[in-house]
Amino acid sequence: REIFGPENFFIEIMDHGLDIEREVLPGLVKIAGELEIPLVATNDSHYLLREHYESQDALVCIQTGKVLDDPKRLRFETQELYLKSPEEMYALFPDNPEALARTVEIAERCKVKLEFGKNYLPAFPLPEGYSEIQLLEKQAREGAQRRYGVIDEAAEQRLRFELDIIKQTGFPGYFLIVGDFVGEARRLGIPVGPGRGSAAGSLVSYCLGITNIDPLKYNLLFERFLNPERVSMPDIDIDFSDRDRDKVIQYVKEKYGQDNVTQIITFGTMKARAVVRDVGRVMGMPYGEVDNIAKMIPEELGMTLEAALQKRPELAEKAAKEPRVARLLKISRVLEGMNRHASTHAAGLVIAPGELTDYVPLFRSPRNNDITTQYDMDCVQAIGLLKMDILGLRTLTVIQDTLEMVERSTGRKIDFDSLELNDPETFPVFQNGDTVGIFQFESPGMREYLRKLKPEAIEDIIAMNALYRPGPLGAHMVDDFINRKHGRIKVRYPHPMLENILKETYGVIVYQEQVMQIASEMAGFTLGEADQLRRAMGKKKREVMQQQKENFLKGAAAKGVGPKDAAEVFDLMAHFAGYGFNKSHSAGYAILAYQTAYLKAHYPREFMAATLTSEMNNTDRLAVFLEECRRMKIKVLPPDINESGASFTVVDEGIRFGLAAIKNVGQKAAESITGLREEDGNFKGLGDFLDRVDCGAVNRRLVESLIQSGAMSSLPGEPEQLLAALDGTLDFCARRAAERSSGQIGLFGESDPGSRDALTPEYPPLPEVFEKWEPHRFLEFEKEYLRFYISGHPLDRFSEELDSFCNATTANFDEQTPRLESLRLGGIITQVRNFFDRKDREFVILTLEDRYGSVEIFVFSEAYERHRDIVYQGSFVLVSGRLSRRSAEERGKLTADWLIALDQVRADEGVGVELRLNTGQADPALLKRVQEAILRH
Repeated sequence: REIFGPENFFIEIMDHGLDIEREVLPGLVKIAGELEIPLVATNDSHYLLREHYESQDALVCIQTGKVLDDPKRLRFETQELYLKSPEEMYALFPDNPEALARTVEIAERCKVKLEFGKNYLPAFPLPEGYSEIQLLEKQAREGAQRRYGVIDEAAEQRLRFELDIIKQTGFPGYFLIVGDFVGEARRLGIPVGPGRGSAAGSLVSYCLGITNIDPLKYNLLFERFLNPERVSMPDIDIDFSDRDRDKVIQYVKEKYGQDNVTQIITFGTMKARAVVRDVGRVMGMPYGEVDNIAKMIPEELGMTLEAALQKRPELAEKAAKEPRVARLLKISRVLEGMNRHASTHAAGLVIAPGELTDYVPLFRSPRNNDITTQYDMDCVQAIGLLKMDILGLRTLTVIQDTLEMVERSTGRKIDFDSLELNDPETFPVFQNGDTVGIFQFESPGMREYLRKLKPEAIEDIIAMNALYRPGPLGAHMVDDFINRKHGRIKVRYPHPMLENILKETYGVIVYQEQVMQIASEMAGFTLGEADQLRRAMGKKKREVMQQQKENFLKGAAAKGVGPKDAAEVFDLMAHFAGYGFNKSHSAGYAILAYQTAYLKAHYPREFMAATLTSEMNNTDRLAVFLEECRRMKIKVLPPDINESGASFTVVDEGIRFGLAAIKNVGQKAAESITGLREEDGNFKGLGDFLDRVDCGAVNRRLVESLIQSGAMSSLPGEPEQLLAALDGTLDFCARRAAERSSGQIGLFGESDPGSRDALTPEYPPLPEVFEKWEPHRFLEFEKEYLRFYISGHPLDRFSEELDSFCNATTANFDEQTPRLESLRLGGIITQVRNFFDRKDREFVILTLEDRYGSVEIFVFSEAYERHRDIVYQGSFVLVSGRLSRRSAEERGKLTADWLIALDQVRADEGVGVELRLNTGQADPALLKRVQEAILRH
């Protein structure tokens, strides 16, 4: 009381219906009276209403991974932890009204005032005699001279315009801060992306080196990024190599203070379908039943359970008939929209002008002790703190690794800053749809459209990057764009005065910037006002839209455009504005795509080796790239301790598998092995290898993995011999290591135990009898230790069947579904799990694997009964089925309609080929050729 003052010292009393509380209550009141300490009555509030107890109990189970029926789970012993009314509190403490009055008194003393509309930027260290705007102008002009040599009138006007806006809006320090850490990244050799988001439309950003796209060349608008009509903190998102992103964050922390910089929290919320699945699980309901209920909820943006019950009468009917379903939905509706978990935002970083605790509450993750803000990204911006998105981009790492390999192998140093974007060998990569591994252009749907579009210039790639978006409108726009480009549809413009704006996209409104330019050209809007219009159209706020439309018609009339024409253009803009893409962002990422395509066209082995390395821990992606190497006729060789690097490397014959990608090896051991090889030459045998390696980095299991994966095949002896001799050789080398450490001469006479001669002892004689592996064992070991078949594949003998009869693979079946009613996948069954349904009928979930990866396939009782004889592990089958998945974001599973053994597909009438000949053209010569073709195949 002496330290905190008597006015801040209380004895708390509570009553949640627990016996222990009621037992101690009289004693607490007595102590308070004797010591003259005031009482205060409180109530823990974990939920709002009494009836929410059951939902809160379910939430505890969701967060702890338990079910409601688990007797050992965490649970609260009372149902009184809700926000009680004053009347309820007075009923609990009728003899202590003064304790309740103090609760109100304390609440009124708790005052927090958040000031909005003010920005808190860290102070950028300035040279003497400079203000922030003066330093920014100096750096921008020096950068402009580096970029252009001579600054022409257009660049001068744009630079002056942007600097005036930056000064007017009060953000010169922002640009200095971003320019500083991006410049530091470049000085450290950390790859930086060419630009993303609307910041690529800023000439100041281009001159400072923040972006690498000339906004004048691509007609990008600064007002899409920053304008005086919408004064808000600029938002420059920067891509860095994912391998080195943390170095940039560390630099920022060191520059502005460890206590002033942290990452931002993000919350996973419980949306309609997800909350039903979570609650169904903790209630112990069967997966299939919960899955069916969840699928009744429409997959629409912003869908709620309330809306789903109105839109889907069958869901409401099910809840009315089945009490368990009603309970499920009741609990789910309370929890819907709540935060399920907290994690660290993938990119967000906040920089405060002082200690963060003076500006924002912080959160320490119980999982890894990471410290983040308690406010999410939107709230951080709302209170005026500087938020940066510092992203890690795998593609930049791939480009860096490729360029380094090219320089090592050819001596050529490629400067992408000066790379012309018109290389004739690069565009065929896009034109042929050979874009596996190409940034943003990999999906089967995109590749199909690229083959139709036949891009001939970087502008085509920028447009396709913007056009290829989900939904029917996207498909319509892409088809319309392609047909207009190739003259199949006449190019028309909504109004003659818009031709200059829409000419590059053949009259189709593709970019958000075009919406802004149309409003400016036709209705006299400033580009800042036009950006406000674009935002209103995107959000489709009716009242704002109506006001904007009146302004647009009035402005168009002043320019001589009739109300009918102006209204039609406005409605067209409104139709496309929510779908239109940010051209600045599209240009930045299209250039990045072009760079990857350039490398794939000119240095395919180096590019694919870097790409494989970048996905070394992602089995599904690795499978896709390995198959792409086979398509490109680039041989991928098994690992070899005398040739492999830690990652995938280019050799004369192709690409050598990386040592770090072998099971049980890892990066540290792989680097240790390659380091020894670089220092003292190739390993001459098993004994030499074991004698030289660091026992701390290499153990017996690791050596077994190297032998069985084929990485020691270049050493003397067969792999099975090496494995048989391993224990004896390990013992021998351990004795040699002990002799060296004790200083004894040992087996090698007067030779120095540490000399080069002593590094290759003869290991003990190999046993005369050892297990000789069958050829298929080598493939099995490859699969086990490399996760893939490298030197061969069990499916090789069915290549023609797979090419002829499959219409999808495990890599692309999700995307093929909209085009195909049924999917046919072929492969080998690697796992079969047996279950019984509610009618006690047996069904299975099998895992089918092809060259690209694997997929789960449900074979329900009827189909399983028909095809039971071929559903077993190791069976080669063709499966026809339909896709099922919980949500659009989730990878799907296949429900099988029928299966057939791959060696029977050519003989099966239901799977074979049917030829139909036009009787008017079926002359004897044609029939003879058909007969010959059938006999050949």
